[in-house]
Amino acid sequence: MIKFITSKTNLPENSIKNTVDLLNQDCTIPFISRYRKEATGNLDEVQIGEIVKYKDQFEALEKRKIAILKALEEQDVLTTELKQKIEACTDLTTLEDLYLPYKKSRKTKAETARKNGLEPLAKIIMSQNANDLESIAFKYVKGEVKTVDEALEGARHIIAEWINERTDIRNNLRKQLERYAMIATTVVKTKKDDENAQKFRDYFDWEESLNRIPSHRLLAILRAEKEGFIRVKINIDDVKALENIDRKIIKSNTACADQLELAISDAYKRLLFPSLSNEALQKAKEKADEAAITVFAKNLKQLLLGSPLGEKRVLAIDPGFRTGCKVVCLDAQGNLLHNETIFPHPPKSDSIGAIKKLATLTEAYKIEAIAIGNGTASRETEALVKKVHFKNDMQVFVVSEAGASIYSASKIARDEFPNYDVTVRGSVSIGRRLQDPLAELVKIDAKSIGVGQYQHDVDQNKLQKQLDVVVENCVNSVGVNINTASVPLLSYVSGIGPKLAENIYNYRNENGAFTSRNEIKKVPRLGGKAFEQGAAFLRIKQAKNPLDDSAVHPESYKIVEKMAKDLKVSVDELIGNKDLLQHIDLKQYCTDSVGLPTLEDIVKELDKPGLDIREEAKVFTFNQNIKTINDLVSGQLLPGIVNNITNFGCFVDIGIKESGLIHVSNLSDSFVKDVNEHVHLHQQVIVKVLDVDIPRKRIQLKLHK
Repeated sequence: MIKFITSKTNLPENSIKNTVDLLNQDCTIPFISRYRKEATGNLDEVQIGEIVKYKDQFEALEKRKIAILKALEEQDVLTTELKQKIEACTDLTTLEDLYLPYKKSRKTKAETARKNGLEPLAKIIMSQNANDLESIAFKYVKGEVKTVDEALEGARHIIAEWINERTDIRNNLRKQLERYAMIATTVVKTKKDDENAQKFRDYFDWEESLNRIPSHRLLAILRAEKEGFIRVKINIDDVKALENIDRKIIKSNTACADQLELAISDAYKRLLFPSLSNEALQKAKEKADEAAITVFAKNLKQLLLGSPLGEKRVLAIDPGFRTGCKVVCLDAQGNLLHNETIFPHPPKSDSIGAIKKLATLTEAYKIEAIAIGNGTASRETEALVKKVHFKNDMQVFVVSEAGASIYSASKIARDEFPNYDVTVRGSVSIGRRLQDPLAELVKIDAKSIGVGQYQHDVDQNKLQKQLDVVVENCVNSVGVNINTASVPLLSYVSGIGPKLAENIYNYRNENGAFTSRNEIKKVPRLGGKAFEQGAAFLRIKQAKNPLDDSAVHPESYKIVEKMAKDLKVSVDELIGNKDLLQHIDLKQYCTDSVGLPTLEDIVKELDKPGLDIREEAKVFTFNQNIKTINDLVSGQLLPGIVNNITNFGCFVDIGIKESGLIHVSNLSDSFVKDVNEHVHLHQQVIVKVLDVDIPRKRIQLKLHK
């Protein structure tokens, strides 16, 4: 396993070995990357994630080897040579090729020919030294085989199967497909004018190299095929492919050679090409999936680590026209204090009543900020809020509603607010997203947040796995207040999981707030391992021991106490004291298990304990003169917010229904390798309008430096 992972990652062998040992002890990625730096050689969470990926891959390969060896033993066909080849295998494709001749397949043409006694004839043809082939074939005309042609055809079916099972031929064709395969599409004529097909019209007649096609384009093509609008074909130079096989098999110029040529053509068209072109397309799809999942994961990370407003009292509005605007008032911890509906927009148009109501509510509940959902009627509601004369300065934020409706109808929302309907729950979610995006967004299935490309077309298991890792890493990099966190948030803490999260929540409800990290050990079923993995990510505000509200692991408290004692100060006095911290000689605190990386982390944390790695929320204002796509003109400079990032560019909300696209070529004057190096999600940017296609509702933008 260690050799396998080393060959895939190029990471130091010792680091991999120690990381695998820690993973086998049920340690989590956040815990290992943060608190076991000496063992891993300072590997970060991404590198550890790679080790996990290839460890899983290796284990799946070994599991498949065991299953194949068992099947071959049962068939009594396992030779020493075959066993050695299988055990030496390092990838699944080669392994399946080795197993292919022994697979119990459905009834094939070759199987029928064997039953008709034609295998000896096939062997004679393959030997290529028979002179009078017709006379030889005539001997096999009996039973089901009525003619010489039928005998020869049956023998060719057996030969075609042998050719299909040859690893060298399969690998040769694989290489050709890898280098030269083209993916070609044609429109299904009866669907050409279908309204839903129009978004795929670029692919009505398309051809491109399969190994160079970008992820988003391949996924779009496969979706169009799935929806029945286009047909997809994989093409290579068939003549060249057949010549390559001929060279490997035909060694003479006899009648046997003619039969072999026919068998090769049959093997290629019926068996090899359909199977291996599908495999090539599947591999391209896996590569495209990986690229799309990476994009989604990067976007999700940026979204989850979005700027929090913090513990402030918020009035949140879920805007709407006919059904009104749902208004809720939340305290600094996100608890619901009040809710009602105002009707400032048509058809009721009671803007005066709505303005008075907002002024009254903000004063009554000592509101410090307003959050407005960015859906229908958002701009109109924002304009209304700005007309209100508030007694105090009021920050007004427009907040993404993505996934709020999913949350409001979920079991989590019903459990939190059993006596309120979905509209109230949706408004609460908008307000809480402003206070702390991470704490609120973990309650929603990450796939529903909608920041990615073709997330519903990729391998859903791989996507879910990757997104869970992202959420876990984000939650643990920020840390969690154990006394206010919801069950979903607690469940992502290292070593905790859903069941222990519920136990923590129930313990808190029955016994009141936790006062120390030690008390966490009293939670039912929370054992030593879970405490080791999770304690440092769980924070306790106003705890008796100030280290309980820091990222210092309880296992290192004694080190901090010794540092403070050596400096003749209390731990309280050491925390935040830059001068004292700068003069600590870390080397004297090194032990066999604690080295400089851990000690440097401790001092960094003592300097700014519990520091939130996220930026603060900033107010943003769209251009008030731009209400619809019809107001856009080429050359305009507009403020916008990046609301989605893909491999081909990023989408920007400029305050109207349609988001504009900054194509990758318009992000910079120089070559752009990674969109994320130039923009990040929710970044406030200035864009230049390049082109507006009103019929297709497409807006082309350029990033203005």
